[in-house]
Amino acid sequence: MNVETVSFLKKNAANLPLGEPLTITQNGKPAYVIESIEDRNRREEAIALLKLVSFAKSDMQAGRVISSSSFKDRLAQRKKTLKEVHKYATSSN
Repeated sequence: MNVETVSFLKKNAANLPLGEPLTITQNGKPAYVIESIEDRNRREEAIALLKLVSFAKSDMQAGRVISSSSFKDRLAQRKKTLKEVHKYATSSN
């Protein structure tokens, strides 16, 4: 990771080298990190995936999971029920 000063940022803001994140120091201490929008988007997507994995693990531990075949059966039953409701609703009008 490159390290530069606030003065460098001010002078070179229009053409910063963003091949990797850039740490900006203020009074000799890290104050900011600048990264490309592509890097930020990748990081946010990775965090979102990690959250999904965490939710899945929590659901598994709590027993809130079903098999794919059970899920498909439930969807098929729901579709059948909705068709029957729709058929009844349209025939009574």
